[in-house]
Amino acid sequence: MLSPKAGETIADCTAGLGGHAADLARAAGGGVRVVLNDVDAGNLVRATAAVGATGAAAEVVAVRGNFAGLPRELRSRGIIADVVLADLGFSSNQMDDGSRGFSFMRDGPLDMRLDPSAPTSAADLVNSLPEAELARIIWELGEDRESRRIARKLVQARTEQPITTTGRLAEVVRSACAPFGRAPGQIDPATRTFQALRIAVNDELGALEALLGEIAQGRTGRLSWLSPGARIGVISFHSLEDRMVKRAFGGMVKESVAEDVSGGPVVAADDEVETNPRSRSAKLRVIRFCGG
Repeated sequence: MLSPKAGETIADCTAGLGGHAADLARAAGGGVRVVLNDVDAGNLVRATAAVGATGAAAEVVAVRGNFAGLPRELRSRGIIADVVLADLGFSSNQMDDGSRGFSFMRDGPLDMRLDPSAPTSAADLVNSLPEAELARIIWELGEDRESRRIARKLVQARTEQPITTTGRLAEVVRSACAPFGRAPGQIDPATRTFQALRIAVNDELGALEALLGEIAQGRTGRLSWLSPGARIGVISFHSLEDRMVKRAFGGMVKESVAEDVSGGPVVAADDEVETNPRSRSAKLRVIRFCGG
């Protein structure tokens, strides 16, 4: 759907370990310029190596920072992108590293910062925010109907001892939801609270809104950083993100600025979900700007 071609510029907004960028470079047939963007310096090193190992990239440009700032960085360097991909999920290596604090599957410090140098961690939020604000975050960003009960329990628990690990946070959230039990196949009660805190810590929706705004304006005058006919793909992992992408892409299609290449969201087939369970909630939407 992104149809990379030889000689084009591919911008991976969320490089991770470089898997997507490497596949796109190979699919183009070589001679491409690949821009890798990531907030994690370690991931940029790994992604650069992964793309370099394909032998398909004529040039690799590494940019460290939030993807919301990538269009500005490209404009400053005079780079025009033909293919743009943003995978809004965090890297598996971050998820699997207990010291990063993203998952309740491995006990570790309650951190959740995609950029380790960012000033505010999940522990800071959990231990300092008023109960009403915690409830709002869990409701709005986690879409958890038990948000008030969970927030109340968190405030009670932190008065006894600060909540500083993923294990304790999960334990407190589960205890708040315990009276309701857990139906077979239901997600862990802590899942939505962890999602909400991660989104809040990294301002993920704010960054996505900024990127979508840049895409909408990306082919106009001095704001130009996208070529005529540029293809844009976004992979989202929860309804909050997907609604934003759907609305933004739909607006551009309605205005005849772009066409819907994917025909709505593309989801993983059953065989992919079986081998890669984390793809279960992924939705890919792709548009192509008109005029190319």
